[in-house]
Amino acid sequence: MATPTLTRPAPRTSTGEGLRRPRKKMTAGKIGALVVAAFIAVLWLVPFAWATATAFKTETDAAAPKVSWMPPSGFTAEAFVKVFQDGNIPLWTWNSFYTSAAITAITLVISALVAYALSRIDFKGKQVLMTVIIASIIIPPPVLIIPLFYQMLALHLIDTSWAIILPQVIHPAMVFVLKKFFDQIPRELEEAAVMDGASRLRIFTQIILPLSRPILAAVAIFVFIGAWNNFLWPFIATNDGALLTLPVGLQTIKSAYGIQYAQNMASALLAALPLILVFLFFQRQIIKGVATTGLAGT
Repeated sequence: MATPTLTRPAPRTSTGEGLRRPRKKMTAGKIGALVVAAFIAVLWLVPFAWATATAFKTETDAAAPKVSWMPPSGFTAEAFVKVFQDGNIPLWTWNSFYTSAAITAITLVISALVAYALSRIDFKGKQVLMTVIIASIIIPPPVLIIPLFYQMLALHLIDTSWAIILPQVIHPAMVFVLKKFFDQIPRELEEAAVMDGASRLRIFTQIILPLSRPILAAVAIFVFIGAWNNFLWPFIATNDGALLTLPVGLQTIKSAYGIQYAQNMASALLAALPLILVFLFFQRQIIKGVATTGLAGT
């Protein structure tokens, strides 16, 4: 009597059908989301493309009544040359960079320490402090301009870099975001470190901060972008031409030479270019940080 023989199935190779993942079908919801995303992208790209095209026009073509993407006189970099000639772009850019970097560094230190205390330390008045931090998020920054100005005036910091930096280092929203992230870190890691004799400061610097790199990077980028774009407070805090930031300095060129569309668009592109580069180089950290903040559960 013949006995049945067992045969092993052929091993799956990298080119075989066994390793091919089934393609996900496009549902109506996904198609609708893609259409909406494409529409929003077009809404953002069209004004940016128009600003770029206008910046490379002559002033005559930019001010012409007839709207045209292709200027009759051709594209030129005359507006950019004019901006660099009339303003101190390198100095203004440097001022914006080091003030924004200082604001970002100080904000990270303050926000991380406060967020860690709110997340891990039980103290009297903790809930009240947390309520105040959350409530302060909805306060419009222009409301605080007059009190901050008088405070800087009393400290004799007007017309100094510290007048630009110090009022911008408190970010309640960043404290809340970091606190939510710290809440997700398992406490067992800290308890094991305490059993090994680690102090709270060592736990914070060697355990919490290394695990929080994605959110710290995202917070740093958001704070840097906000500080770089800030026009109103640096405009009020200093009148010294050597301390002007890039947005304020470019505005002085506009007001001195009237409405010149090509030059205005060139100035706007110069101010936005560093931020575009920051986003292009750090977009992965931004997305990863936002995805791991835990805000979806709030």
